[in-house]
Amino acid sequence: MAHLQRVPFENFDITLRRSFDLDPAALYNKIVTHQRGGFCYELNGLFALLLEQIGFTVIRLAARVINKEGILGPEFDHLALQVRCPGEARSTWLADVGFGDSFREPLRFEEHGEQPDGWRAYRIEHDTDNRWVWERDYDGMWTRQYRFDLQPRQLNDFAPMCVWQQTSPESNFTQRRVCTRATTNGRITLSEMRLITTANGQRSERAIRGEEEYQAVLREQFGIILDR
Repeated sequence: MAHLQRVPFENFDITLRRSFDLDPAALYNKIVTHQRGGFCYELNGLFALLLEQIGFTVIRLAARVINKEGILGPEFDHLALQVRCPGEARSTWLADVGFGDSFREPLRFEEHGEQPDGWRAYRIEHDTDNRWVWERDYDGMWTRQYRFDLQPRQLNDFAPMCVWQQTSPESNFTQRRVCTRATTNGRITLSEMRLITTANGQRSERAIRGEEEYQAVLREQFGIILDR
């Protein structure tokens, strides 16, 4: 929760055509030293290292995101984390600080039923070879977010797809600027020139008047200064 409220999900380096890789030192420099955010490979990549440093067991999982038309994205489309707590071999969690607007608390990995999460709820559907993450949104409707398998991966396994996400015109990340983070009672999001705030399940939206205001909101609400 602390990570989601402090470290934004954002794609500014991609829209500014600044190439980057998944070197751990570079991820630390960007996210910690320069107080930036990133997308799934960066955020979950560095978060996994943090968890391992303080004693958790982490397995990196490859996921495929489901779009609004119900179509699965490519292999290695998303990185999620299977986490075991120290001294609790039978307690397994799905952690994900790199999906943007999704679950705020880790999900119990082997729980089949609904897992409440604030004004929403989530569940992990099991089948023979895969798991599906479902979300019940504010309107009560259930939709699938992504599918993942259980094969352990290394961060470098995601490197080719990380390049594709940065460069392909078919990638969602090359098409528009986005920056979002959780708040204590919801979420705040910059989507191009719109500021979207959700609080206690209620959504409001306003237009941003020009690039100067955009950069001011980015600095004041997300702590990001892009020229550093």
